[in-house]
Amino acid sequence: MNYILFDGANRNALLPFTYTRPFADIRVGILTIREKWEAFLGLTTTTVTEDYLSEKFPMVEFSENTMINGSYLPTQELVDMLQKLNENEAIFDGEVVVAFRVVDNQETIDFTHFKIHICPKYVLSIKNTWDIFQLNGAAIKADFNLITEGRTSEPIPKTVKTLNKTHIFIEEGVNLNHCILNASDGPIYIGKNAQIMEGSLVRGPFALCENSTLKMGAKIYGSTTVGPHCKVGGEVNNSVIFGYSNKAHDGFLGNSVIGEWCNLGADTNTSNLKNNYAQVRLWNYETENFSKTDLQFCGLMMGDHSKCSINTMFNTGTVVGVSANIFGSGFPRNFVPSFSWGGSQGMRTYLTKKAFEVATAVFQRRGLEFTTKEAKILEHVFEISNKHRTD
Repeated sequence: MNYILFDGANRNALLPFTYTRPFADIRVGILTIREKWEAFLGLTTTTVTEDYLSEKFPMVEFSENTMINGSYLPTQELVDMLQKLNENEAIFDGEVVVAFRVVDNQETIDFTHFKIHICPKYVLSIKNTWDIFQLNGAAIKADFNLITEGRTSEPIPKTVKTLNKTHIFIEEGVNLNHCILNASDGPIYIGKNAQIMEGSLVRGPFALCENSTLKMGAKIYGSTTVGPHCKVGGEVNNSVIFGYSNKAHDGFLGNSVIGEWCNLGADTNTSNLKNNYAQVRLWNYETENFSKTDLQFCGLMMGDHSKCSINTMFNTGTVVGVSANIFGSGFPRNFVPSFSWGGSQGMRTYLTKKAFEVATAVFQRRGLEFTTKEAKILEHVFEISNKHRTD
């Protein structure tokens, strides 16, 4: 059987993160949604996504295909149901299609002719950007059980103080020294070759993915995920950092989602609670206006390749697009369009030539190449986000 993940109706609600990736490549918990499905299925998957992303994320189609909504997180019950689907059968969650099976490359899908199964209860799905941090604790716990089942953790050094040690799992190559790991409220997972420097205080649920580092004296509250190849310091609470991004110095990050290849300068701070305790409103790319979230706590949503300078202050509920460069005193606007350059005093367009020079240098520092595939994606994002820029 061939499994294909599709973006689904909520793709635009996950901008700016889905500007540069299919829905399934969003990280929530320890793994990306795609990695979760592949772990359950024991097979690789491909993707139906936007045309401009398809070169980097191609689709492989067989004569028989099971299509899976990439916004849904797998459970064993859902996977069992999905694997039993026959031709022209589907799983629905209310009005939303979760999965369906088709044969012979059907171009038109008419679900009125399908046999419909009801999605199991308690299946998590991502409908909005803030669901990424809201559901992160539950996702970490599920991923922890999936990854560690039947395995034994590497030994924890004697210099490390632990609470609820049985819910702490250390992969090979990890470097831990004189830190505190408290798994009383949820598991702690430390990926391969990760490092937690001395003086760090960590409360679960927490995931530090492979080759990432917590700097000296970091204060990490659950439910937080630091993706692969990141450096994080200061104070972090209930946030998700996708990967290859740095918040290496003091400053507070709370109830936030940070994409890949981002950098938060020293003493960058995010507000996650309004002074009047009112409901947070976030920029909505579909309505092109600010919308209610029903949340009292919500910080920063920052798309891939965006950066901010030292002492940057982000107001409650700020959305920053892809490849923005923010600097200067004062609070920038609560919505910073993609490819913007500036701060509270005003923004101008950050030209792709300059942005690509930075991206090339950043990739080189990690021993990677900024490819034409990456450039083409960002060029397309530059074009489709032009309507949001004013200069």
